[in-house]
Amino acid sequence: MSADDEGTTTERPKDLFTGGERPFDAEDLVRASGREPTPENLEWARRLIEEKGAAAMERYLP
Repeated sequence: MSADDEGTTTERPKDLFTGGERPFDAEDLVRASGREPTPENLEWARRLIEEKGAAAMERYLP
């Protein structure tokens, strides 16, 4: 946790990856796109990864 200028604390997610540390999977893509990892969203992500490869993830990362 870290404290901001006003004294409140913010919790950072501990399970998000940029893809540079390891290969990404469908769940990583779903989370990066701001969606919940439902079966439908995971299938969408699998199809997108199969179609676009690494470009699928690069679309959602800065």
